[in-house]
Amino acid sequence: MRLYKTKQGIVIENDNGFYLLENEDWDTFINDPGLFRKIKEKIKSTSPSQNSLIEDVLAPVGSRQELWACGVTYLRSKIGRQEESKDAGGGDFYAKVYEAERPEVFFKANPHRIVGHKHKVRIRKDSTWDVPEPELTLVVSSSGKIIGYTIGNDMSSRSIEGENPLYLPQAKTYDACASIGPCIYVTEEPLNSSTTIRLEINRNNKTVFQGSISISQIKRSLEELVSFVFRECSFPYGCLIMTGTGIVPEHDFTLKTGDEIKISIDGIGTLVNEVG
Repeated sequence: MRLYKTKQGIVIENDNGFYLLENEDWDTFINDPGLFRKIKEKIKSTSPSQNSLIEDVLAPVGSRQELWACGVTYLRSKIGRQEESKDAGGGDFYAKVYEAERPEVFFKANPHRIVGHKHKVRIRKDSTWDVPEPELTLVVSSSGKIIGYTIGNDMSSRSIEGENPLYLPQAKTYDACASIGPCIYVTEEPLNSSTTIRLEINRNNKTVFQGSISISQIKRSLEELVSFVFRECSFPYGCLIMTGTGIVPEHDFTLKTGDEIKISIDGIGTLVNEVG
């Protein structure tokens, strides 16, 4: 099942039917360890409607939720970070965190810095090397249980982070620095390890980059990543956690204004954003 956040209310997609839940608070509705069962019950008492309900969706994040992120969880990401920071002498940091007991986790964005499907993401004006980072993103309840999955685009300045690892907050957090959507995929069972993430970047109606990777390539379990985010932080309304990227464009590629970024994950859908 899929959940969409819209201006009309929460929309449930199930078996090609669409169900509008009016007068439901998104933050409260989502923050439920029994979300799958609750959705099933809601469908029973709601009449189906048309897919026009999801023509204009919002980012599926609550107004009181935070977006966190994990880094260097794929081997390809470790190699990419080492390449971009070698001139600054920071390459060893990324090699060590890939093997360390403690993963890299960091705060990514407040809701007002997150955009949704078909909205514009940004690249920093003071950056010269920028990439999207397509990531499986976990929706986690206040109790620390994974209750759903969405698609995330962790926009990143490789030139700023590569200059010095201490510049990570500037490379990662700014207005329109992340997009998530188009929905939350809610399932009783964990995602299959063969689930694939795909990235396509189009410029002037031509594909200039594409790549894919399976989530089986994530070095750590999803539950382990969640446990470190929750270790000394509480989230009264739950949170979202990006799980890192394994798709890293070559060093001679950088995003430009007007580029179209398309990220697809099996079972969830496709998130589309333009660089503004």
